[in-house]
Amino acid sequence: MTHTELQFQIDKLADQLLTLHPDLSEVAFIGIQQGGVALADEIMVVIQKLRPSEKIFYGQLDITFYRDDIRKEILAPDNMHIPFSIEDKKVVLIDDVLFTGRTIKAALDVLLDYGRPSKVELCVLIDRREHRQFPIQADIAAMVWPTEKTDKVKLLPDDAGNKHVVIIGKQ
Repeated sequence: MTHTELQFQIDKLADQLLTLHPDLSEVAFIGIQQGGVALADEIMVVIQKLRPSEKIFYGQLDITFYRDDIRKEILAPDNMHIPFSIEDKKVVLIDDVLFTGRTIKAALDVLLDYGRPSKVELCVLIDRREHRQFPIQADIAAMVWPTEKTDKVKLLPDDAGNKHVVIIGKQ
């Protein structure tokens, strides 16, 4: 997916989020480290342009120590930044790719340590639904991509710093 195609999908996701949540004071957007934060940052730029006078609750969630594969390697934590209460808010988790569902399960575990939202929704750029291991689904998905289980789908910057999506086949 080229940078232009990616920007179209980001604009589409921002529009869908604003349609579903016209009152931004009741919503907290939270990007999941790392690819989800990269996507969420871009979505927040679009939302801020469309609603310049409204306060946007936006945070970043680190799931490092909640992952079920943590025992396999030593991991350095990412940034965790949720400078507001999520209590009784609608929380929209944002991630770049929904694959097995394990990342989202870990994100839900972390999130509930921070409070009790009134509702949690999931917004993703790419849904690889044929490989799900947990009963988790996206509320908003820009695209559903059929992939092989061994494929890696990544949101990466190019040489000019523009983000694009690539599928890396079996290594």
